[in-house]
Amino acid sequence: MNKLELIEKLKTEARITRPEAVRIVNLFFDEMSYALSQNDRVEIRGLFSMFLKNYESYTGRNPKTGEKVTIQPKKLPFFKAGKELKDRINSKK
Repeated sequence: MNKLELIEKLKTEARITRPEAVRIVNLFFDEMSYALSQNDRVEIRGLFSMFLKNYESYTGRNPKTGEKVTIQPKKLPFFKAGKELKDRINSKK
């Protein structure tokens, strides 16, 4: 499912207009992005949690030339599936 499919599903299920559905979905993603940018954890119980992991600087290699390059420190979002999501994915129907 992509963002447009989510918007269409929300529009249909909630019986709202497309612009309203777009606004709701964008608000949801914007708030999650803002929370992560503030180094806050995002958690939706039973579904998932997301938080930032800090990675230190390290020496890597350019795959084309083999030259050593320094990789700058960075933060990346880390996604962890919740127990109920795992159970639902692995359940037999």
